[in-house]
This record gives sequence, structure tokens and C-alpha cells, in this order.
Amino acid sequence: MTPQDFVVRMLPPFGGWLALAALALPGGSPLRGAAVAAFLAAGPGAALVGLCGPALRARPARGPVESHGADFARRSDLLERMMLGVLLSVCAVMTVATVLIATHTFSAWRVLLALTLLTTLAAFCPRLRASPPAPGTSTTRKGSAL
Repeated sequence: MTPQDFVVRMLPPFGGWLALAALALPGGSPLRGAAVAAFLAAGPGAALVGLCGPALRARPARGPVESHGADFARRSDLLERMMLGVLLSVCAVMTVATVLIATHTFSAWRVLLALTLLTTLAAFCPRLRASPPAPGTSTTRKGSAL
């Protein structure tokens, strides 16, 4: 792992710890709200998408028409990973908040702490590898249009 890869990998946990530190600012501070909102919207999902990155890149995007530009797949995959990151972040926030509400221990600080710990754990986990297709099997699944 190169130092640049390590820095990119540690950005989501750093955002979480920064959001936790921002809770020390006064309640109506725009900086506090921006730091927390940015982390909750993208931090946990970015770490989880980064964890699954090699497996997600195993099958490149396919265009609706065979004559698409050279960078269609790159841009399409980037957009897919960004949307997946945001949606995974929302799912993680809702799941953690629901668990804390169900256990009668809900507070914004606890939600942020749990998500920061989850993000840090996901950033330190080894990346998932894409498994090669089994010999003698086709690349499309049964019933798939692709």
C-alpha cells in the first residue's frame, strides 16, 4: 500500500473524528453542522464502498449502446460508487439510530461515535477481492438480461 492509498483510505475515519471534535463547538455553529452533516452523508458509506472497491470494479459498466465513449465506464463506475456510498451512509445512520432508540440510549453523540468507530473499523479491514469466474460458467447469470 502506497502512502497515497493510505491517506485516501483514512479520509472517512478522519472525517468522523473531526465531526466528533466539532461537537465541542457551540450548538448553533454552522461549522459544527457542516462537519457532522458531511460525515453522516458520506463517511460510513465511503469506507464501506472502499472496502468492497476491488470487488465492485471486477465487472465494468456496460452502456445501453455498444458505441459509447472511452471514458463512459470510468465515469459510470465513479457515479455508481458515489451513489452507493451516500445510500450506504444513510442506511448505516438509520440502522445505528434505530438500535440506539430501541435500547433507549439514543443521543446524537452516541450515533456519531458508533458510526465513527464503524468507519474506522471498515477503513482498517483488508479489501475484498473479486473472485474469478468458475471455469466452464458463463459471465451472465441465469435470467439476466446482460
